[in-house]
Amino acid sequence: MKGSHLFLCLFSMSCWLNLMPTAGNKIFHFGSCKISMSVTEIRSGFTAIKANIQARDPIRTLSILSYPHSLHKVKSSDRCCITHQLFNFYVDKVFKHCKTEDPYVNRKISSIANSFLSMKRKLGQCHEQNKCMCGQESTERFKQILANYEGLNVTSAAIKSLGELDILLDWMEKSR
Repeated sequence: MKGSHLFLCLFSMSCWLNLMPTAGNKIFHFGSCKISMSVTEIRSGFTAIKANIQARDPIRTLSILSYPHSLHKVKSSDRCCITHQLFNFYVDKVFKHCKTEDPYVNRKISSIANSFLSMKRKLGQCHEQNKCMCGQESTERFKQILANYEGLNVTSAAIKSLGELDILLDWMEKSR
């Protein structure tokens, strides 16, 4: 009898620990999709290379993510969709074109890219489960971001987008 109580206690504790986010992770609510992620880890990697990346940005008068209303006041129901589109955008377009001659910077970019790839997969699961519906507003906002990106040459656009990563992270944390 004592063994079964001990087993039940250990089993309950194990289940509880599996439901908790890992150290440094926070739960983000993107519409009806809930994702555990460590923005702190991504932000730390980005902060280490931010000055280097932003110094490589030749165009200071244009923003890809901050175009008026690109991420501001996104409805709760559209957050999952636009976040999913942005993670796809960063993985498929931005990180592929952000190579430097500095191995340290490249390792940091690779680490951030791996975190984004993991999030892209998690958001993809929500999308497949129809928890991540795309409304007209999120579609229009993402089209604007893409138009801003495609208005520049590939390398400049990728460097600029990476340099604006703190805008995306701030927005995600605010809308959490």
